[in-house]
Amino acid sequence: MKLVYVFLTALRLGLTSFGGPIAHIGYFREEYVARRGWLDDRSFSDLVALCQLLPGPASSQLGIAIGTLRAGHLGGIAAWLGFTMPSAIVLIAFAYGVSEIENVADSPWLHGLKLAVVAVVALAVWSMAGTLWSDRRRITLGIAATVFMLLVPGALWQVAVIVSGGVIGVLLFRRGADDSDSGEASRSDAPFATSGSRKLALIALAVFFVLLAGLPVLAETTGRDEIDVFENFYRSGSLVFGGGHVVLPLLQSETVGAGYIENDQFVAGYGAAQAVPGPLFTFAAYLGASITGNGDGVFAQPWIGGLVTLLAIYVPSFLLVWGVLPFWSRLGRSNRVRGAIYGVNAVVVGLLLAALYDPIWTGSVRRPEDFGLAIALFGLLAIWKLPPWSVVVIAAAGGFVLEWL
Repeated sequence: MKLVYVFLTALRLGLTSFGGPIAHIGYFREEYVARRGWLDDRSFSDLVALCQLLPGPASSQLGIAIGTLRAGHLGGIAAWLGFTMPSAIVLIAFAYGVSEIENVADSPWLHGLKLAVVAVVALAVWSMAGTLWSDRRRITLGIAATVFMLLVPGALWQVAVIVSGGVIGVLLFRRGADDSDSGEASRSDAPFATSGSRKLALIALAVFFVLLAGLPVLAETTGRDEIDVFENFYRSGSLVFGGGHVVLPLLQSETVGAGYIENDQFVAGYGAAQAVPGPLFTFAAYLGASITGNGDGVFAQPWIGGLVTLLAIYVPSFLLVWGVLPFWSRLGRSNRVRGAIYGVNAVVVGLLLAALYDPIWTGSVRRPEDFGLAIALFGLLAIWKLPPWSVVVIAAAGGFVLEWL
C-alpha cells in the first residue's frame, strides 16, 4: 500500500510539474514537506544538496531519493515511474506523429520550434552562467571549454572536457569551498538513516562503473546497434552535470552525429519536451522511439525503443543515488569532492554554450526575421516569465507567420 501511495503522489507531480528542475524542486518541497510531511526542511535540503552534486537529472534523482527513504528501493522506482512516465508517454506518441509527417524538415511549425530551442537554451546558459561562473577562475575554465569544443567537436571530447574539469576543480577549488556550501554538507545523518545498507550501496556503485566501462567494449565487440544506443544513453546519463539542457550536446552527438536520426527530428522532439510536465530527460524516450528501421532489433518498434533509451539514461541515476545516499553525510563534507563539482559545473556551462552556437544557432537562425522571433521568445521566457510550454506554442505559430512573411 505504501508503494502505491508513493507512486500516486509522484504521479500527481509528473502530471503538473512544469518549468524545469529548479521549479520541480519547489513542487517537491510543497508536496513532500509542506503537504505530506514526509520530510522536514532540513532533511529536504540535505537531499537537494546530494542530488545537485551527482551527475544526471537533479529533480528525478531527488524523487528517487525521497521514494527510497519512504519505501525502500522499490519506493524509489515507484516515485520515478510516477514522475517520469506521463511525459515519456506523450513524447513517444509525438515521435510516432513526427514519423508520419512527410517533409517534416520544411514544416513551418518545426522552424518555429527550432527558434524556441534557441531561446530556451540561451536562457539556460544565461541562468547557469550567473550561478556557476561566480569568479574569474570558473569563467576562464568555462570559456576554455567552449572554445575547445568549437574547435574539436565530438562526444568523446565532451567526456574528456568534463573529466578534465573535475580534475582541474580539485586543484583550484578544494581550498575555496564556500561556507554556505559546507554548511549544507555538514548537516546531521538523520535523513539517511533508512537509505539502505552500505554493502548494497557499494554493489550499486560497482555496477555503475562496470557498466560505464563494459558497455562500450560490449558494443564494439558485438557491433549491434541496440547495445551501442543503450551505451550512448547510459554514458550520457552518467557523465552530465547540470540537468536536462546540459545533456543536449551529448545526445545530439550520439544520435544525430551517429546517423540514427535527422537533426530536424532531434530539434522537433527537444521543442516538444519543453511543452510537457516532468523531467527533461524524458526527451530520451522520444529519441529512442525515433530510432527506427535499424534491422529487426528493439528499435524496429518505436515504443520499445523509447522505453529502452529512457531506461538507459536513468539507470545511472538509480545506481548513483542508491550508492551514495548511505555515505553522503561523510562524503558531502569533502573539499575535494566539492572542488571537483565546481570544476565540472564550470565546464558544462561552456559545453552548453558551444552547443547553443553549433548546432542550435547555426541550424536555426538564418535570416533577420529568425533572429527577431528568437529574441522575442527569449524575452517572453526571461522577462515575462512565461512557462516554456506556452512559449513553444507561440513559437510554432510564429513559424507560420515567418513563412507568410
